[in-house]
Amino acid sequence: MRTRRDKLSGAGAQLATEVSINFGSSLAGLLIPVVGSPIVVAARQIVMVIVVLPLARPKLKNLTWARIWPALALGVVLAVMNLTFYQAVSILGLGIAATIEFLGPFALALITSRRVLDFVCAAAAAGGVFLLTWSDGTLNVLGIVLALTAAASWFFYILLTRRVATEFAGLEGISVASMVSLVIVVPIALFTLDLSAFTWGVVGLLLLVGVVSSAFPYTLDTYILRRISPRLYAIITSFGPVIAAGFGALVLGETFTLLQQIAIVVVCVAAGAAIATQRDRPMYDLELTATAIP
Repeated sequence: MRTRRDKLSGAGAQLATEVSINFGSSLAGLLIPVVGSPIVVAARQIVMVIVVLPLARPKLKNLTWARIWPALALGVVLAVMNLTFYQAVSILGLGIAATIEFLGPFALALITSRRVLDFVCAAAAAGGVFLLTWSDGTLNVLGIVLALTAAASWFFYILLTRRVATEFAGLEGISVASMVSLVIVVPIALFTLDLSAFTWGVVGLLLLVGVVSSAFPYTLDTYILRRISPRLYAIITSFGPVIAAGFGALVLGETFTLLQQIAIVVVCVAAGAAIATQRDRPMYDLELTATAIP
């Protein structure tokens, strides 16, 4: 049984992971103009494999296609999600890209809903994103398409994570997916590699991105889920775009108009309200983000 102290420590740890992940994304925003988004994604995936593989070396003997294809697909989705998100960050900025990307798990949470409140929240979130991307009267179509692709990838990432969890013991499935993602990303990274752009400072930042975006939040995940409910996890996650916008301003020097600030808050509040008012039920779709480290 969870005590109040457990809930507070779990919620605090979850907030720390949100800060860590979005801080990592802001550092990635500094690196992308220097080395390119494929290099940043490759560095993050390398760190993730180094952390995951020793903990969950997959047992590939006697694996059937029906068992392994979800893990392979998860690896592909993971690669697409990270590549498109970081490229969207380079075009739109972290705050806007993170807010649009969050539409993926939010849509999954509402896709089977029949409550009027959920439709209102979905409409509010959609309106917030429209205001966010249209505030200056222009649209960056490429950036929006990339961010929406990342959102769709996150949508499928959650579904595939559920399937992988049923087919593999422990972390073996995510271990396979991480290796598949690495195999996809590394050739792209090598194709765009410019050794002249690398300094020890750049290498250090790349490693730091991998640690704070993958290794640190991943290792805290089990601790958190033992202390707070999946729904509380999802509620805290829904405020990720606000944290991302904060780091976008502090680290990347991004500026937001009053309308854009309102739009980001509207998206977060709409998502939080929709999740918080759901009835308790096992493994609510958006709550599965608790086991997904994009």
